[in-house]
Amino acid sequence: MLKLRNTFKQLLAAFIFFTRLPFWRLASVEASYFERVVPFWPVVGWLTGGIMALVAWASIQLGLSLGTAILLALAARVLVTGALHEDGFADFCDGFGGGTTRERTLEIMKDSHIGTYGVLGLILYYFMLWNLLVQINAWSLHPFLFVAADVSCKALSSTIIYFLPYARKAEEAKARIIYLKPSLFELAFTVVVGLLPLVILWDWRFLVAFLFPLVFCAGLFWFMKHRIQGYTGDCCGATFILTELIFYLAIILLA
Repeated sequence: MLKLRNTFKQLLAAFIFFTRLPFWRLASVEASYFERVVPFWPVVGWLTGGIMALVAWASIQLGLSLGTAILLALAARVLVTGALHEDGFADFCDGFGGGTTRERTLEIMKDSHIGTYGVLGLILYYFMLWNLLVQINAWSLHPFLFVAADVSCKALSSTIIYFLPYARKAEEAKARIIYLKPSLFELAFTVVVGLLPLVILWDWRFLVAFLFPLVFCAGLFWFMKHRIQGYTGDCCGATFILTELIFYLAIILLA
């Protein structure tokens, strides 16, 4: 019973941390549970990806254009997550774009102000993502693809804590949280939850396309290790943003 209660609190902590929905009203969650939210990141993806799919589908049913439907779906996810991942991606772009040393890169990423690299990174990201989604969905592909991409790429991004150490000291963490390395059982849980939507879709293009962000992730982790000798919370958000983009791009290339 205690283990089940702890798992519930971990799950609840993940929804509280990765979304702006009022899950905190359900129960009080101690700070220690937020250190173990990473294995449940893809579970949150079922919610955020599901909201995107629902908004896009409902918009089409109401007679809106495909481009508008996808724009509304992207906006819905931003509202649900509070732009958490986009904020990390912008800081990542500023830090790695403007920093020339490890110390300077980490210092820039910790600055709450957005810089030129961050602005340009977000503009290019959303411009490319919107265009890719319009092109993919113009083929009348299943709206569940939103869920598959969100969940699988969050599962892949969560592996960053297995391969890299945290780059800052604990007291320097922006969110005052240092993620704990999950157990093998939690890793297996993440893999199953993360790959399940791809299995449900069961389209060879999507399965093969997932290999592209997998390889990209390995290169990105090496780059982070080389530049800052580890990862930060901003790196986690940037990894998800970039791997999801690569996943959609791979689907276009394979088609």
